Amino acid sequence: MKKRYQIDQQRAVQQFRRLATERNPNVQMILPMADIVGLLQEGVGNLLRHAGLELMHLVMDEEVKSLAGERHQQHEQRRAHRWGKEDGYCVVDGQKVPIKRTRLRSGDHREQRLGSYELFQRDGPLQQGVWDKMMRGLSTCNYGAVVKDFQSAYGIEKSAVSENFIEASREKVKQLMERPLGELRLCAVLIDGTPFKDRQIIAALGIGCDGRKTVLGIREGATENTAVVSSLLSELVERGLDFSTPRLYILDGGKALHAAVRRHAGEAAFIQRCQVHKKRNVVDHLPDEHKGDVRRKLQNAYAMADYADAKRALDRLHRELMDLNPSAARSLEEGMEETLTVHKLRVPDQLRRTLSCTNVIESAFSIVETVCRNVKRWRTGDQIERWVGSGLLVAERQFRKVIGHRQIPMLLSSMANAVSKKPIAKGVAVA
Repeated sequence: MKKRYQIDQQRAVQQFRRLATERNPNVQMILPMADIVGLLQEGVGNLLRHAGLELMHLVMDEEVKSLAGERHQQHEQRRAHRWGKEDGYCVVDGQKVPIKRTRLRSGDHREQRLGSYELFQRDGPLQQGVWDKMMRGLSTCNYGAVVKDFQSAYGIEKSAVSENFIEASREKVKQLMERPLGELRLCAVLIDGTPFKDRQIIAALGIGCDGRKTVLGIREGATENTAVVSSLLSELVERGLDFSTPRLYILDGGKALHAAVRRHAGEAAFIQRCQVHKKRNVVDHLPDEHKGDVRRKLQNAYAMADYADAKRALDRLHRELMDLNPSAARSLEEGMEETLTVHKLRVPDQLRRTLSCTNVIESAFSIVETVCRNVKRWRTGDQIERWVGSGLLVAERQFRKVIGHRQIPMLLSSMANAVSKKPIAKGVAVA
């Protein structure tokens, strides 16, 4: 429920806009040439900033005249009386700049707000400016020294900047978590987690049928468990994502991710386990003298285009590892078939390399790490979610179409043919 002062603010802004559209008065600004030359000594930007402040005063004066009439003159339609001036501020380029405003009182002696002044004070641009600059690596400690353009500007101290960033990042994450997904046509979804402090952030990223990437959502949990992943997928369902559509799901190999995807998508899910994670897991079991050879054989097997050839190469390597290191052999055997899903679907070479691993989402996580490099102390609450969500939005700005996107129609056709040969399992969870 809105408070009284918020209602008064909205009414004042609406009244100011009616003045601008219905009466459309002219506002004329005159600056002596000598003053212009003086301001230009410090650059054109300095002239524009001071001219902007002068223009704001003129706009407010025009609104005051429309409400209270000219000074010392009769005004039959007078709706308010001048009541002196007081100190205020306006937001310019993410800074609060002192400004004088005329106070008005209505007939019942209530404060009459100026719509123009309310617009000049909007903190949306201020918060957006803070968010954008901090996403580019500017810290709260250095913010004021870097962005301060007006000598009298304030509101750019460390604490004020931090408060504005919290509000801005909270709003950004809210928009990310609520944007509808029903119109997206996705051929693949990547789900992976990244650790922050003692928490795990699970993120879902979609690849559209046109090759474009979209951040779908995030969820914070203590571990990468089934409940957390299911909660994330249920949220995607509520926002319109259809899990009955045949789609490739690229996972890092965790059993929790596999179980959650199967629960929501059933047989419509073609699960591709990350080949990079599989190679890393197998090689980590081996002594240093054998790592290079086994890594090379794994790479050669996964580079093969034909499923049968790749499967034979992996089976041969599995037999070798049983003699060399049974633990490494068991690691290779676990989930081996799911690492070859893109081979079974006969995905063309370029697109197969893109969809055979979680590198696409790992790349987004690397941008998150860069964005978060100035955070020295992680706290409780929504701090981790705000920073990771903001970092993923920054990454989304830099997304390009995936390599091999022109081959996506072949992937869609292969999945459709595979699904047509067996009915989609009934009873798939949608919430």
